[in-house]
Amino acid sequence: MSDLTTYITLGFHHIANLDAADHILFLLALAAVYRVAEWRSAIWVITAFTVGHSITLALAVTGALTLPTGLIEFLIPVTILATCIENLLAIGKTVSPGRRHFRAVLAGVFGLVHGAGFANYLKALFVDRIVVPLFGFNVGIELGQLVILGMAALGFVLVDQALGAWRKPAGSAFRLRVAGVSLVVAIFAARMVIQRSSW
Repeated sequence: MSDLTTYITLGFHHIANLDAADHILFLLALAAVYRVAEWRSAIWVITAFTVGHSITLALAVTGALTLPTGLIEFLIPVTILATCIENLLAIGKTVSPGRRHFRAVLAGVFGLVHGAGFANYLKALFVDRIVVPLFGFNVGIELGQLVILGMAALGFVLVDQALGAWRKPAGSAFRLRVAGVSLVVAIFAARMVIQRSSW
């Protein structure tokens, strides 16, 4: 197995793993407000998140940026909680171009925080070479995110269909799903915030 493949595998398993529950919860919170037909908007937001965490991951791993691990571990669930609150406040509102841009900026800024979390894990693996591990790990994270988001989209479609059969008014099933997912994720995130508040 090549070095690149090894780091891609490490990145994939780092994100697609219950030990990365905080990052998975963030992806669920980000994706919760989108229908399948809105996949372009969802990809735009996920791309902003990717850009954000790639920047911080590169800066932190190369030593250009040093952040306290405890602070980063505390801020990650804060970003999840903030995303859930934004989801709940936006339920029933028209998705304007301004809100689309705001959500992408929010995802990008929060990606900066999550990238620092990825970096803390990856730093321990480096000896002297950086380019291959950094590139491979990032590719692995992106592949893991795609798998998680694909599974989430399928789950959301099934939930929407089940709720649609129960609640007939147009759009009410979707709003109920957004609220339900956001509330459940927010509860887990709030618990993490409390647990990590002593950093």
